[in-house]
Amino acid sequence: MARLLAAIALIFTVTCAAAQDDPATEPPMTLERLGEILKALDPETEALGTAFQLTLSDVPIVIVTDPGADRMRAMVPIRDASAMSADELLRVMQANFDTALDARYAIAQGRLWATFIHPLSPLEKNQVISGIGQTVNVAKTYGTLYTGGALSFGGGDSGTLQRELIEELLDKGQDI
Repeated sequence: MARLLAAIALIFTVTCAAAQDDPATEPPMTLERLGEILKALDPETEALGTAFQLTLSDVPIVIVTDPGADRMRAMVPIRDASAMSADELLRVMQANFDTALDARYAIAQGRLWATFIHPLSPLEKNQVISGIGQTVNVAKTYGTLYTGGALSFGGGDSGTLQRELIEELLDKGQDI
């Protein structure tokens, strides 16, 4: 346990130091900027008031924002939740703790969803892109690896395959 706490403290220290060394801070995220980022990821992105619809890797995504409350939520429907077994519910909760990363499994309106929920204004471009990529990965890996794909432990091929979507999306967002 002491090793785990020491590792977490080291990661936190390195992350904070890196953030302080980065003089290029982004402006606050707005609906307009979010729309530009989403259009770079999927040119067919539709803006619907304060919401967006797009498709990445053949997965439909809905992004709902509330600028007044400074919130955004990316959502991908996965399946009917009423037929989920106790083991399946347990597995998605385990994944929320360790492998889903910034994305999460959630249940609402009788459906299981993959979600990424964040305050809107502090979002940075790469956080948006990575969060959406992780949400797509969480949806696509439901029933198998249950992972956001940004980190993978072990020596298999899965981590590389899942990370490819996030890398592709980050590349598309480079010019924004």
